[in-house]
Amino acid sequence: MLTVGEALEYQTHAARTKSDLARRPGVYLVNTMLAGLYIGLGVVIMATAGGPLADAGSGFTPLVQGLVFGVALTIVVVAGGELATSAMMVFTQGAMRGAISWGRAGATLLACLAGNLLGAILLAAVLRLSGAFGPDTPAGRMIASMIEHKAAETGTELFFRGVMCNLMVCLAIWCAGRLQTEIAKIVVIFACVMVFITSGFDHVVANMTTFSLGLMSGMPDATVVEFARNVLFVGLGNLVGGGLLVGAANAVAAAPARATTDPQPTPAEPAVAAPSALADAVPTPR
Repeated sequence: MLTVGEALEYQTHAARTKSDLARRPGVYLVNTMLAGLYIGLGVVIMATAGGPLADAGSGFTPLVQGLVFGVALTIVVVAGGELATSAMMVFTQGAMRGAISWGRAGATLLACLAGNLLGAILLAAVLRLSGAFGPDTPAGRMIASMIEHKAAETGTELFFRGVMCNLMVCLAIWCAGRLQTEIAKIVVIFACVMVFITSGFDHVVANMTTFSLGLMSGMPDATVVEFARNVLFVGLGNLVGGGLLVGAANAVAAAPARATTDPQPTPAEPAVAAPSALADAVPTPR
């Protein structure tokens, strides 16, 4: 396992790499769209697995949804992709350590969010055309129920649900970065994701797919205004949870200790070098 300091160095390098990748807009756009699509697949499996359980009134619905959603973040980590929520932690640490500027971090993060949104919209369009989330399907009813609950939440509730969500997402990425085996990484990702999904917290990129599908399907609580409100409050909450509570906190925790100054010898106890040391210090005459 990497030390906290080594993990911070790893994430700092990642911040610089992500920032450099954004200088190639076409490549960066594809990477961000892929991440948005991968997270959307988590919404797909969550609704598909949880829909029938919700119809049956099972109390295990949130737990099952939490257990299956981990596949989405695992795909992002293994397959690759630029995800805004984890970037909130990485860019914060990179900027705090001077690897990138705060302005560059903010601009790249906004570009990442935009690309994630495009990927989510693309996936939602494909799902809409597939008919798999029709209003008469368990998965379709689950999506409608999710949107109804999110629309009923106040801005404060959305914000703090976003804080708690990205606290767990970025903990998953931070812990996975410290671990050295693929199995350990996958286990910690699934565990952290299970916590935030089962608890009902909000992930801004996952909500992009949920609301996009709701808008395309004409669900009553899915409106453009509600979509924008959700992205704003949840996104800000995600930024605080990932950037401050995980990113900045671990950057401070990994700060090296200041070197202490050795006490100078007092006149009563003069510093006298050992004979062998003096012999080594004086050149041998030739």
